[in-house]
Amino acid sequence: MAKEKQVKDKKEKKEKRSESDGIKKSKKDKKEKKTSEHVTEALIASISDDKPVESKLVVKAETAAADESGDEETKGVIRGALVPFAVPLADDKVTKKLFKTVKKAAKNKTLKRGVKEVVKAVRKSNTNLPASSSVTDPAAVVVIAADISPMDVISHIPVLCEDHNIPYIFVTSRAELGAAGNTKRPTSVVMLCRDRPAAKKADPSVKADDEADFKDAYEGVVKAVLKAQSSLTR
Repeated sequence: MAKEKQVKDKKEKKEKRSESDGIKKSKKDKKEKKTSEHVTEALIASISDDKPVESKLVVKAETAAADESGDEETKGVIRGALVPFAVPLADDKVTKKLFKTVKKAAKNKTLKRGVKEVVKAVRKSNTNLPASSSVTDPAAVVVIAADISPMDVISHIPVLCEDHNIPYIFVTSRAELGAAGNTKRPTSVVMLCRDRPAAKKADPSVKADDEADFKDAYEGVVKAVLKAQSSLTR
């Protein structure tokens, strides 16, 4: 009986030790688990934005520049990488002038949007005019967004414009170009036409003041675009 009692006491002591060891181990596991959870959360937070630090600074700078422009439609717009053949590229002053004229052209019903529509209009343009008259007084001006990917979407447009003696210029943002053209979607290219099509010449929704205002703005854009192109040939 004494031996059985001793064996029983030993078993109870072992069970108590195992229980106490188990409790200590579980506390340690909880601490390790909490620590690992904190580390995991920190890692997720650090890599949640896959943009490197340098690109974040660039994005902030570009967004701030857009906000400083004062145009509510272009605030917060982030520009992408520009195509390598974006020549001539409008500076800030010319870009503002272009976007204002694009808005007026949309109101005056003399704006064409998108690659298909612009290419079709360029091909239908009058190519029998002398080179001098077509350059000094072009029937249209093409504005191309330079942040297009893939670049093949617009790569043929500059060559097509040169073949038909139509001046063209690049701007840095398709989102801003779309907003200027009175559309919510980004636009890769627009065409400012000097005159409205025959079917829209007697449009009652267009006021005479708006038409005169557009013509003045169009003349200013033509001068700016031709100046940008002539500076490249020198």
